[in-house]
Amino acid sequence: MIMKKTTIVAGLAGIICHLLVAPVSASDTQTVYKFYCAQCHGLGGKGDGPNVTKDFPVSPRNFTDAAEMNKLSDADMKNVILDGGPSASKSPMMPPWGKTLTGEEVDGLVKHLRTLCKCEGKKS
Repeated sequence: MIMKKTTIVAGLAGIICHLLVAPVSASDTQTVYKFYCAQCHGLGGKGDGPNVTKDFPVSPRNFTDAAEMNKLSDADMKNVILDGGPSASKSPMMPPWGKTLTGEEVDGLVKHLRTLCKCEGKKS
């Protein structure tokens, strides 16, 4: 009986560990982008989200502008996502998400932004 319970507990622990370290899927990345980013950057990434009005103090970055996005390395984007706009001398309207998003979610967002601009960015 004890052996059976130990096996079940070990199996459940293995499943939980796998779920905690499993990479974030594309659909999860879409959900994260829609919830945290699209409010300002828009669903298509053009900087035209529903929170952006004529009174908005700064225009959110247009992720579809390949010329501008190619100036950024993946590390640059990750830094701004994690630490907010002021960390890169950008808008204080861009909040830091480092205590909210996991590393995998941030990496997924960076990849997603590269698909929006259809660009690779500068080499670090």
